[in-house]
Amino acid sequence: MARLEKNSIEEAGVNPFNAPIPGEGMTNSPDNPKAWERPPEHSDEDTAMKELYLLLTEQDKLRELIRIIDEGIALDEIAQVVLYKGYTEGKYNPDLMLLLVEPTIYLLISIADYAEIKDYVLYEGEDNDPDTEIPDDNIIPVDVENDDIPTKDTNETFDIEKGEPDSSSIDSSLLARIKDELPAKVKAATMEEGEV
Repeated sequence: MARLEKNSIEEAGVNPFNAPIPGEGMTNSPDNPKAWERPPEHSDEDTAMKELYLLLTEQDKLRELIRIIDEGIALDEIAQVVLYKGYTEGKYNPDLMLLLVEPTIYLLISIADYAEIKDYVLYEGEDNDPDTEIPDDNIIPVDVENDDIPTKDTNETFDIEKGEPDSSSIDSSLLARIKDELPAKVKAATMEEGEV
């Protein structure tokens, strides 16, 4: 009798019948739900962001955060990890998690700025992104307000604001804390353990 050749499942050593039954996740006891299956701890952006600020600015966590930002880990990846962890712990629902992305990245930018890290990475591939390139002097900017293309005679200068948080993206009380408390916390976190 001839032996049949192994198929890809047999070669991989995977048993296709050793998997969860469809719908098995719905059979968990309702008395013992996962953290994200319960009502979230926070239902509004301001209180969730305040707790996140306090969490990220604890001395040990802040020191580690500054170290990984300095190593070149992208700020958007750090924000994703922090926010997803909060979601899995039941701190907020997925919708609120998405609303917290912008203020969290602003907070991480502020931490990097106060730690004097000038070459932080905002997102992976930022260097190769054509949208972030500074245009040459021979490019004529488009006047967005009038939808007209200015002529070469136009001598307008366009002020591009630096990405600093304002009260529209972060609660004003949290913004005040970032401006008042954060520099001292970052300075204390960046000092060597022996320094006073």
